Amino acid sequence: MSELVLETDRLTKRYRGRLAVSELSLRVERGDVFGFLGPNGAGKSTTIRIALGLIRPTSGSVKLLGYDIAKDRAKALSKVGAIVESPAFYDNLSAIQNLKMLSAMSGGASAAYIEEVLEIVGLRGRENDPVRIYSQGMRQRLGIAQALLPRPEVIILDEPTDGLDPQGIRQVRELILKLRNEIGLTVFLSSHLLYEVEQICNRVAILNQGQMLFQGPVDELLEKEKTVKVTVDRVEEAEIILRSLPFLTVHRNGDGSLHIKTDDRHIAQVNKLLVSNGIRVSELAQQRRSLEDVFIHLTKTQARS
Repeated sequence: MSELVLETDRLTKRYRGRLAVSELSLRVERGDVFGFLGPNGAGKSTTIRIALGLIRPTSGSVKLLGYDIAKDRAKALSKVGAIVESPAFYDNLSAIQNLKMLSAMSGGASAAYIEEVLEIVGLRGRENDPVRIYSQGMRQRLGIAQALLPRPEVIILDEPTDGLDPQGIRQVRELILKLRNEIGLTVFLSSHLLYEVEQICNRVAILNQGQMLFQGPVDELLEKEKTVKVTVDRVEEAEIILRSLPFLTVHRNGDGSLHIKTDDRHIAQVNKLLVSNGIRVSELAQQRRSLEDVFIHLTKTQARS
C-alpha cells in the first residue's frame, strides 16, 4: 500500500458565509508529482494555506507525513519545504548570503549543503551575484533552493511558474522533475499551466468552486475522456443518426467533424450504421484529449449543472 504524505479529510473553509473549499479529501502519495488544478478562485491557495497551518479550516483535517497539522504543526512541517507566494529576498545581497541568513533563522544548514542546494537549482556560478539582477525565473529557482534548506521529504509549490517566460518555465519544469527523479522528493504543486502539468505530473486533482471534480492518475483521466473523431460527407444527417444511440455522446467540432464519446467496442457499430444510411465515412479515429481540453470540459460541465 502506498504511503500518504499529504492527506486532507473533508476539508472545508468558509469566509463570511462564502464557501471557499468544500468537503475536500486529497490523497498525495510518496513519490508523486501531484498537480493541484483549478481556475482562479477555485480554492487552491486556500487549501495550501490550510495544509501548511497558515489558516484554520472551518471543518475537516490535514495530515502531513502522518502528523495532524492542527495538533503537531512543528512535526508536520519539519520535513516540508514550501513556496506559497513570490519568494522575497534581500535584493542587495547575493543568493548565497540570502540562503545563509534564511538558514540561520530556521536552524542552520551547513555551508556545504547550501552550495549543494545552489547546484541542484542551477544557480552555481551565479551564487555571488546580487539578487536584484536575477531574472524572475532565477528568483523562483532561488525560492525553491530556500524551500530545500530543511532537507524536506515533501515540497509544496503554489503556482511555481506564474509570471515566468518560456525559458523560465522550462527550467522550473526540469527542476521539479529533478527533485522527484534524482532527489526522491514528493512534489505538490498548484498551477494553471495545464500543458506543463501534463508533462511533469503523474497524478492530479481538479478543483472548481471549492469542489473536487477529479482526483487520480493523469493517464486515467485522459483515457477516460478519450473521444473518436468522425468525418463524414453529410454531417448534419450523421449527427441526427448518432444522437439516437443511447451508448454515446456527440458534439460537432469547429472543423465540421463530429466527436463522439463511447466504448471502443461500439466504434465498428457506429461506422456500420452510418454507411448503411448512405453516409460516406472518410475518417474514424480515436483522439486522446489534452489535459487542457479535459479541464475545460469538466469545469464547464460543473458550471452547467
